[in-house]
Amino acid sequence: MQGKAIIVSAPSGAGKTTIVKHLLAVIPRLEFSISACSRAMRAEETDKRDYYFITVEDFKAKIDRDEFVEWQEVYPGSFYGTLKSEMERIWSAGKVPIFDVDVVGALNLKKYFGPKALGVFIQPPSIGELEKRLRNRGSETEATLQKRVDKAVYELTFAPNFDKIIVNDDLKSKCREIVNMVEAFLNL
Repeated sequence: MQGKAIIVSAPSGAGKTTIVKHLLAVIPRLEFSISACSRAMRAEETDKRDYYFITVEDFKAKIDRDEFVEWQEVYPGSFYGTLKSEMERIWSAGKVPIFDVDVVGALNLKKYFGPKALGVFIQPPSIGELEKRLRNRGSETEATLQKRVDKAVYELTFAPNFDKIIVNDDLKSKCREIVNMVEAFLNL
């Protein structure tokens, strides 16, 4: 293991992906870490850009060969994880990996990297605001919306396990705050 890592996690709708994209745009030393998964590629996705798409059999073989920093079976037969080779690819380019991951993956990464990683949890200002943001996306049914809100309530209980908690109540100011935080961590 070498180098530092930035781990960003949040419930769906808290602004995590927007903040990660901002960090990538303004801090050239960062590079997005591409996860591996065993699910089928969607029409709008590209292999080795969105995910490393591999079969369940190949995923399990890589687990057996200890090729993952972390992995999990999210749904039966649906695996996601971070390949050690992805870390080496990023570090050999002189970059710092940044992760946009769920809470379980984030905590597994933090455990693996220890003090070499900055774990940041993006928190919505309230569950009501989170629900409003998810509704505004227009991509949820009432049932999927409720599942996401229930999952968010659960995920919020893990916030104290992160190095920093950012309450995303104003995206512009929180982007500035997290840029300063990440740059300070990288320059330690």
